[in-house]
Amino acid sequence: MSKKRKGKSRRKGISNLTNTILSILKKERNQALNYKQIAAKLGVNDASSRNQIIKKLRDLQGKQEIEEVERGKYKAIISTEYYTGILDLAAKGNGYVICDEFDDDVFIASNNINKALDGDEVEFYVYKRRKRGKLEGEITDIIKRQKSEYVGVIQIQDKKNFAFVIADSNKMYKDIFIPINKTFKAEDGDKVLVKLEDWPEKADSPYGKVIQVLGKPGDHNTEIHAILAEYGLPHEFPYEIEEFANKLDTSITKEEIAKRRDMRKDLTFTIDPKDAKDFDDALSFKILDNGLYEIGIHIADVSHYLQEGTILDDEAFERATSVYLVDRVVPMLPEVLSNNACSLRPHEEKYTFSAVFQMNDKCEIKNEWFGRTVTYSDARFAYEEAQAIIESKTNDIPAAVSLIGKVYKTDQAIADAILKMDELAKTMRRKRMSSGAISFDKVEVKFNLDKDNNPEGVFFKTSKDANKLIEEFMLLANRKVSEFIGKQSPKKTFVYRVHDEPDDSKLASLQGIVSKFGYKLNFKDRKTTSASLNNLLKEVNGKKEQNLVDTLAIRSMSKAEYTTHNIGHYGLAFDYYSHFTSPIRRYPDVMAHRLLQHYLDGGKSVNEDVYEDKCNHSSNMENLATKAERDSIKYMQIKFMEDHKDQEFVGVISGVTDWGIYVEIISNKCEGMVSVRDMKDDHYAFDQDQYAMVGRNTKTMYQLGDEVIVKVKNTDLVKKHLDFNLIGKNES
Repeated sequence: MSKKRKGKSRRKGISNLTNTILSILKKERNQALNYKQIAAKLGVNDASSRNQIIKKLRDLQGKQEIEEVERGKYKAIISTEYYTGILDLAAKGNGYVICDEFDDDVFIASNNINKALDGDEVEFYVYKRRKRGKLEGEITDIIKRQKSEYVGVIQIQDKKNFAFVIADSNKMYKDIFIPINKTFKAEDGDKVLVKLEDWPEKADSPYGKVIQVLGKPGDHNTEIHAILAEYGLPHEFPYEIEEFANKLDTSITKEEIAKRRDMRKDLTFTIDPKDAKDFDDALSFKILDNGLYEIGIHIADVSHYLQEGTILDDEAFERATSVYLVDRVVPMLPEVLSNNACSLRPHEEKYTFSAVFQMNDKCEIKNEWFGRTVTYSDARFAYEEAQAIIESKTNDIPAAVSLIGKVYKTDQAIADAILKMDELAKTMRRKRMSSGAISFDKVEVKFNLDKDNNPEGVFFKTSKDANKLIEEFMLLANRKVSEFIGKQSPKKTFVYRVHDEPDDSKLASLQGIVSKFGYKLNFKDRKTTSASLNNLLKEVNGKKEQNLVDTLAIRSMSKAEYTTHNIGHYGLAFDYYSHFTSPIRRYPDVMAHRLLQHYLDGGKSVNEDVYEDKCNHSSNMENLATKAERDSIKYMQIKFMEDHKDQEFVGVISGVTDWGIYVEIISNKCEGMVSVRDMKDDHYAFDQDQYAMVGRNTKTMYQLGDEVIVKVKNTDLVKKHLDFNLIGKNES
């Protein structure tokens, strides 16, 4: 039997004290701290803790990791180089910093995130060691928060006089503390928009205040507004903006017509989606005496009404884009402009900005003209109506696609124009493809909604000849406008739409995945890369894996963006490209119109830095709008699946991870997850090399691309999660 030790009981040491002191001194590296200040930061004030800190400070000084800069005051000896980058948080709390100075992202463990949030610009240093071959680092400072507003559900603690907001985003890893006097009268369980105000040194959670009550979770309007709020996007115009727009003079005057090229007598028409309200482009067609075709691409002259320096222009710039959600459009411009004055409606005179080309049957441009015009649209077509003309080669519009709901004949001259322009568009497309353009015709998921915005069915929107006719002429205008300015000397500042070459590692990853489906890619040079990508997209057309492969191929590409620095457009195989054809819904097109007119008037080059900032803002807003659009589709897919819980679906495995498999249903493109915990017929493990889940005992393999049968297990509209139960492989 051992004897009890006499004397004082041992005091508990402060855990990880060396790293903690170093971390504090590195964070406060411009300031010298004494042991009392360090103790205060650690939240300790007993004699034992202070003594441990004093001893450790001397120890670190002896090891030359810190220095005593004045009596009792210490600073870290900084042998480390500090970098700045953007934090990309994973759902589990770890993250990666993306930094231009490193080829690979730098891994940041959750305990080294140090209160940084997803998207923040951060300062960090990199450890000398590597973890599993990856660079690893620690965040030392937050330079700029990427966002300060979050959507979530409020939980009010009545007796404790405070509340917490649990954020919807799985990238917000802390609940947000709300003092009871900052709840904005929200009720327990409400979905709210909260603004971060502070994150005190010793607080586990950030502090915030509720700035908007969105409604009850699961309610349709609440969830749609929550999607917009999550990305800082508005859902309506302020009163003063609507008032300003409504007071604009939108009349067509003789004085203004006199300043423009009058093209009202030219045969002109629009082709748009059947449910479109804003028609921002029209085409005119004329056969000249010399046998050439004169084709006008006429774009709504938004910049005539949207004057710089007005509150309306400021609002349009801030929005930068219209947002297309499943059940609504959040427009960039108020309705008086977007659906009325600037919409090229049939049988109405409109102010337009035009690119007019004279070309032959080989689509060789013999003459080009750019400038302000006045036009008159003779007819409006839905894509389906124009497609009927192209397919039948007649002027008959069948009832099934007719906008008026019954059979009618369009003007023969218009039908002839559409047929000729279809021929020319196909020639331009062939030329583009042979130059190395990539044909991304991704299937779009659309919903049939009832009067209460509940999804009654899913359908897929595909691009046909009529869509491609419009696309080719818009591409022509965008290319030629940017070429016209880009080739001028001396160089002039302009807004380009650029697309960089794809990253080799992303292409290699794509090759690894598509090889599981039996496809091969050739990345020897630019031409073979484009050709094999086009061949892949053609081969998967109509196959079960089409949506997955299309999505992965698009993700392997660089992101297109707006900039004043032209590097060309890889995906379109153009040396010059801009956005000129949709100023009702995109602010960069408005900037392109203004700059083009400025240069046509003999103006000097504008300030590049000012326009580069505007381009960056436009790219950022486009990115947020795209995320909101995706979230709204995901929301509607889950809503659709809520009513099909008893049904079995055939799906294709679209992703495999160590926590489960992702399955995309073939019939409606809804994607959900089967958790590995729910795969109970065996013990499954993730095989990274084979992109598969493999059963330990049965050796049953569920591999990327396999067809499986699933059933809905759970739908969560609030978190936008869809969980499946796996029934088994599809053997039919």
